[in-house]
Amino acid sequence: MSTRRPDPHGGDGRSLPPRLDPRLGRAGSGRPAHPGGHDPLAADRPARRPTRRATVVTRVLAGVLSAVVLATTGWSWYLGQLAEASINRTDAIPDSGNEESGDVPEAMNLLLVGSDSRANLTEEQLRELNAGTDSGLNTDTIILVHLPADGSAASFVSFPRDSYVEIPGHGWNKLNAAYAFGYSSVDDGRPESERQAGGAQLLVQTISALSGLQIDHYAEVDLLGFFELTSVVGGVEVNLCAAVDDREFSGAFFPAGPQVISGADALKFVRQRHGINGDYDRIIRQQVFIAGVLRNMLSGDVLLDPGKQRDLVEAVARSLTVDQDLDLFQLARQMQSVTLDRIEFQTVPYVGDDRVDGAGAIVRLEDEETLHAFFAQLSAEPAPDPAEPPATVDPASVPVEVLNGSGISGLAAGAAGELEEAGFPVAGTGNADSSDYTRTVVRHAAGDEALAATVAAVIPGVLVELDDTLTAGTVQLVLGEDFTGVGVPVPAQPAPGEVTGADQRNAADRSCIN
Repeated sequence: MSTRRPDPHGGDGRSLPPRLDPRLGRAGSGRPAHPGGHDPLAADRPARRPTRRATVVTRVLAGVLSAVVLATTGWSWYLGQLAEASINRTDAIPDSGNEESGDVPEAMNLLLVGSDSRANLTEEQLRELNAGTDSGLNTDTIILVHLPADGSAASFVSFPRDSYVEIPGHGWNKLNAAYAFGYSSVDDGRPESERQAGGAQLLVQTISALSGLQIDHYAEVDLLGFFELTSVVGGVEVNLCAAVDDREFSGAFFPAGPQVISGADALKFVRQRHGINGDYDRIIRQQVFIAGVLRNMLSGDVLLDPGKQRDLVEAVARSLTVDQDLDLFQLARQMQSVTLDRIEFQTVPYVGDDRVDGAGAIVRLEDEETLHAFFAQLSAEPAPDPAEPPATVDPASVPVEVLNGSGISGLAAGAAGELEEAGFPVAGTGNADSSDYTRTVVRHAAGDEALAATVAAVIPGVLVELDDTLTAGTVQLVLGEDFTGVGVPVPAQPAPGEVTGADQRNAADRSCIN
């Protein structure tokens, strides 16, 4: 393929090769080419809610739109055309059964699906990935990506595949059966693209009913795309609390501690469910992987390297299927910045495991009212920041006493070392009055607000409390279960009456997982 930069205004010798020129259509895509981007059928399709609010969707798609940081207009044009020429489209957004319920502020909602299809894998790749045989129409990764109207954050909410839900028109069953039901409901004499669209639409309707939200866009990636993506971004850093040996099933075999994985190892990492807490820990692994990809994409190694930008667009677009109306190039141009600590991951609120006759082992979710309240809160306006944040001082003038209230051995000593590296004098370490602190707390005497604010500044989100029993001039840091390190934000805590999901973390979190 020629790498010469094309002229966005046309010109001899500067056009895309035929296999990549979107004006010539794409073999096997099931959609006609429309010169100039005009689609004569567009007028017959119902209008969708505008997606101009979704200014951070490029990052949500984990690479498709990494071309947002571009050197020139010509290069931007080329990457946009390259993605459009390679990507597959499907009519995934249904005309009914996909509406908001209640007073939900405007936002953009994307359903991100991981297909377990092995149709595009060679025999050699199947062996390398330890992927076994094709499991058919399973959608084992189902994530609702919610973007608030101001585009300042992104929330990834995972659904266990065994969630016991009501599938419109098919009664109660496991969530990962929805796509298969929708696919099979389309006559088998119809084109494969229509049957796939039927599967996607029923899954969208199911998630819409569960969440009370309108699903605006759909994106589905297969195993091959997952495999290629990890290689293009240079691997993904993960941190395991203990060594893993699951060679008999997923093929996962990793030492404890931080490490970079890619390709086959990355797929084995996210597919493991033996030797861990089943699909709950599997979901956490999926979230950790996505967070690692986002960290890599936001680094200069990818964003400032045109070659890697092109490779990333090619790798993802080849294996990505999106809805008809998702305008990748336009969204890339509209993208705004979002920091890693504002990209949050959690699992939909659930009650726990159960068994149901005819369905076997299931995950029982919270009731509909609770789920709708949870998703509505994702769009809630953030609390206003204080007019004047607390003043801080030189860390060298803030003695800190570090107490371990987490029950995790050695945590106080490790935190003390990190504080000293940050410039704080450590007044002592020890155990707190209890080992069941769930939250990390900074305590201070009256008049020491600036000292406490200085400590809180290096542990974003920490709880700050006044304690009249403390001696003035020394701040006390009590480590809770949420503490993962100095410089790492602690998970946001719910307000009274707020509904929260499980296993909350953000993209900046590098703490170890099972």
